[in-house]
Amino acid sequence: MLNVPAAVRFTSDVWDEQIIPTLCEYIRIPNKSPMFDPQWEANGHMQQAVEMLAGWADNMSIGGLQTEIISLPGRTPVIFAEVPSTGGDQTVLLYGHYDKQPEFSGWAEGLDPWLPVIRDNRLYGRGGADDGYAWFASLCAIAALENQNIPHGRCVALIEGCEESGSFDLPFYVAALKDRIGNPDLVVCLDAECGNYDQLWLTSSLRGMLPGTLSVTVLTEGQHSGAAGGIVPSSFRILRNLLDRIEDSQTGTLHECLHVDIPQHAITQLNQVAQTLGPVVLQKFPWAGNTGPEADDVTEVLINNAWRPSLATVGLSGAPEVHNAGNTLRPMTCAKLVIRLPPTADAAACAQTIKSVLEADPPYGAQVKFDLDTAQTGWLAPAPAAWLEESAERASRQVFGRSAMYMGMGGTIPFMKMLGDAYPDVQFMVSGVLGPKSNAHGPNEFLDISTGKRLTVCVSMVLADHAARPT
Repeated sequence: MLNVPAAVRFTSDVWDEQIIPTLCEYIRIPNKSPMFDPQWEANGHMQQAVEMLAGWADNMSIGGLQTEIISLPGRTPVIFAEVPSTGGDQTVLLYGHYDKQPEFSGWAEGLDPWLPVIRDNRLYGRGGADDGYAWFASLCAIAALENQNIPHGRCVALIEGCEESGSFDLPFYVAALKDRIGNPDLVVCLDAECGNYDQLWLTSSLRGMLPGTLSVTVLTEGQHSGAAGGIVPSSFRILRNLLDRIEDSQTGTLHECLHVDIPQHAITQLNQVAQTLGPVVLQKFPWAGNTGPEADDVTEVLINNAWRPSLATVGLSGAPEVHNAGNTLRPMTCAKLVIRLPPTADAAACAQTIKSVLEADPPYGAQVKFDLDTAQTGWLAPAPAAWLEESAERASRQVFGRSAMYMGMGGTIPFMKMLGDAYPDVQFMVSGVLGPKSNAHGPNEFLDISTGKRLTVCVSMVLADHAARPT
């Protein structure tokens, strides 16, 4: 059995002496995902980041560790690492990503997306929590086992550079590396949320995503608003009208094609989460003024977030900044839409229906187009095997002092669905450090360092139990 106090000390030392300093340097690299930096290859930030992360592995005392940067033409490189088994012939696949979201605005004084800052044992900066730490935590978890001569199965790590863009490069690497990956029976993913920083959280489902750009064009060039008003329809008003086709602006309810039947076990699970977290679920957001949630019942908002579709308009173009806006009727308006889909909704079918609904019979005959990005189907985890459920519970109690919790997550990790389809019998440990106010994708993203350390030890314990389980 793993000596947990010794593993905690070992892990903490590795984090303090090796992981945190390297994570700080990683945060300084603006290696935005290719959707946000189309010139990523020429700019070189992605290559700089992947070389830094792969090179760090040389610091780890892991027997037989082999690390390789693999680059397919025109695609973001991946890190592929392999550690031979020290107990049994099982394979564990550890997954993460190193690409980052764009800067966003609103960072607090003294903070910056590309400036690592440690405050109150939290490391601020873009990509530390989402998801740069995963590579370091995965190798550290293996090293903690080998430090005590605790057996583990064969471990394969795959760290991609396209997750924040929908992982459109990843299928090509999975195909190219299929024989080298083998047949994993456990997947460890550290790119998820945690409901608090007090216990181990395991993700039981992920929503899908349907991103696209809706554009409305009414003129070839702008016109004086006085001369054109009342004659030329507003592109913005038409866009509002089109959005009403897929979302009720009063209630936020989305088109019927986007809904699914919610499993009763998911509702029961989220009710348990509501009882554990209570109003913390709502308090974690920086509400402006008297703004409140879409529902007052905590269970209801958790179900909304995990199992019901939602729409966010994440970008707008075609209009000048307010301080520079003349009295001109604009020729066009574009909106970047992101629809989050229930875990079991077919993203491709939803995409085609929504595209048809938005583009059909445009008001006033305006030019309307909905350009789809990569539609991503969500994921529903299989029921955990008895050994995994017991291992997670024991790890959470011994490392955090509280029971493990399971929760559906509102975000998307495309690789989980891909793996679930490829390996129907695989078990999943999907967890992460994205807790209250950690704010991945937004301003002031941070990594709670203590949670990162504890989660690393929990992964070590699960890896040890995986190798020792009855087969």
